[in-house]
Amino acid sequence: MVEYYLAPSSPWTYMGHSRFEDILSATRVNVRLFPVDLGGKVFPATGGLPVGQRSVQRQAYRLVELKRFSDHLKIPLNLNPKFFPVSADPAAKLIIAVQEKEGPSAAMTLTGIILEAVWAGDANIADPEVLNASLLRANLSHEYLALSSASWVKDLYEQNTIRAIEQGVFGSPSYVWNKEIFWGQDRLDFLKMRLTQEAGLN
Repeated sequence: MVEYYLAPSSPWTYMGHSRFEDILSATRVNVRLFPVDLGGKVFPATGGLPVGQRSVQRQAYRLVELKRFSDHLKIPLNLNPKFFPVSADPAAKLIIAVQEKEGPSAAMTLTGIILEAVWAGDANIADPEVLNASLLRANLSHEYLALSSASWVKDLYEQNTIRAIEQGVFGSPSYVWNKEIFWGQDRLDFLKMRLTQEAGLN
């Protein structure tokens, strides 16, 4: 099973999500999603900084790289979305609630829709109406929106974040296979090679 650590507001997670789905399908490997509190807890514990606190040079280069990958992968991307930075907590908890009740496949579908909402749809994923619309697109019940506020969902969110830090995860997306970390969508080729080798598909 691949452990998929993510923040649903991350542009890099958006860039890699559909390709990651393709890899899982091709290798027939299972996945479990671990939405985490990236900016609030993972970054402070691992030396990372939110975008707005990084140096001017790093902020500028981030935009260059995003444009490069968007063009290379032919994935539509708004470099300066109206609602970013945005609190990813409500979306993360919604993904957790859906995974617990519907399974990883439904959670993967919902995650893709939420990521697209931020980076291609210019939508505010902290807005309950946007999240409800995302559920509708994923053919999921609007009741999950209320469920995502349950205490057990909050507990799982905190457990995911602690687990990420303990595993050595420090950014989103991170894919962990047999305790080996593949950080970033630009490491997906390496993950695919590893999964292919170990699944005996090469």
